[in-house]
Amino acid sequence: MTYDLIILGGGPAGYNAAERAAHNGMTVALFEERALGGVCLNEGCIPTKTLLNSAKIYESALHGDAFGVTVQGASIDHAKVVDRKDKVVKTLVGGVGAKMRGAKVKVITATAEITAKGPEGFTVEGGGEKICAAKLLICTGSEAAVPPIPGLREAVAAGLATTNREILDLRVVPKKLCVIGGGVIGLEMASYFATIGTEVTVVEMLDKIAGPTDRDISAILQKNLEKKGIKFLLGAGVCKVSGKAGAGVVECKKGDETITLDCDTILVSTGRRARTQGIGLEKMGVMCERGAIVTSECGRTSVPGIWAAGDVNGKSMLAHTAYREGEAAVNDMLGIKDRVDYRAIPAVIYTKPEIGTVGETLESAKKAGFNAKEETVSLRYSGRYIAEVEDGDGIVKIVTDADHGTILGVHMIGSYASEIIYGAAIMVAEERRFKDVQKIVFPHPTVCEVIREGMFMIK
Repeated sequence: MTYDLIILGGGPAGYNAAERAAHNGMTVALFEERALGGVCLNEGCIPTKTLLNSAKIYESALHGDAFGVTVQGASIDHAKVVDRKDKVVKTLVGGVGAKMRGAKVKVITATAEITAKGPEGFTVEGGGEKICAAKLLICTGSEAAVPPIPGLREAVAAGLATTNREILDLRVVPKKLCVIGGGVIGLEMASYFATIGTEVTVVEMLDKIAGPTDRDISAILQKNLEKKGIKFLLGAGVCKVSGKAGAGVVECKKGDETITLDCDTILVSTGRRARTQGIGLEKMGVMCERGAIVTSECGRTSVPGIWAAGDVNGKSMLAHTAYREGEAAVNDMLGIKDRVDYRAIPAVIYTKPEIGTVGETLESAKKAGFNAKEETVSLRYSGRYIAEVEDGDGIVKIVTDADHGTILGVHMIGSYASEIIYGAAIMVAEERRFKDVQKIVFPHPTVCEVIREGMFMIK
């Protein structure tokens, strides 16, 4: 059978693009080897947030005295938390399936491979199906990267070490957890397990946590996580892993010092890599760099008729970026001019406190050649923040171009950061000036109004 579009991968980029294309009159077939929703819905964004929400409720019960609320006998049942996580995932995956049926997208649950290109277009085979389409959209996503540390792959095979996929299904709470990597996944899981009683150590090669996050904001986050009992070993690399499930040893090197950590479980959170192998890209001559598909700002690859979106292009590796990339690719197929503005992609870390960030930091803006400056504002300017957070140390940083007054970046740590940052993304995307934002009416009392307060502090 021949379709207008075949999509490889049913994650955020793939299923959203399928719906958009179908609603614009295209006939669409979508291959997904596991479950619709991809990493985000099944083993990433959604399940981790479900766990973290349970941890926040538990933490509030434990520490309500400051707010005049005393809860006696508060406890958390991790197995029930996992059960609820599974229910949430099942509900949302079912919702994606319903969307595909409603849009009349043909979904094939199978691994797919591009096998040929002919007069009718590209041929894709999988699950006993052999179909053709004039256009292809590659959305095969990413997978956890397991670095070549001696003993680590063996530890994963033995169940001692886990990736983000397996740790979400643990039914027994580890007494000691060693997290390799201080990025988003590592910090969120460290936060959850520390809250429910696990002794957690995070090992990070850099001298700070949270990757490219503003240095001051990552320091505030680290201080808050240390209050939970999380230990950080920064500027250190893991050189060897040994042991068995429930009894592991992680050897680290920091300068000339060797440090040994005992643990029940290891979480490998050292980044992700694009999934480009085994789908026939080599046969088509699709250009890749560092294992990721090279794409334009509208998703075009080096081969006419083939687009790519989501983690597989290695650009942003965020679900919301994948949504937008899939949309831009479909629009390009339809002859609608579109592009993804990578300057204004927000990022969030869902720890407590939350981090929300978008655009340039002061450091990156200066490296990019801007005459940049920043203003730092305490969230304690917000009446709501004072009312809801005891001894909070949240801040907002606003980075501007001193020559033109445009907003280059906004970086925030504190309550509701994940819900507020989209507004800052609009400011960055539309190149708003700080004087423009001064004229916008923000609701009161809210935490977000601190952003407007900061605009009046900029000279």
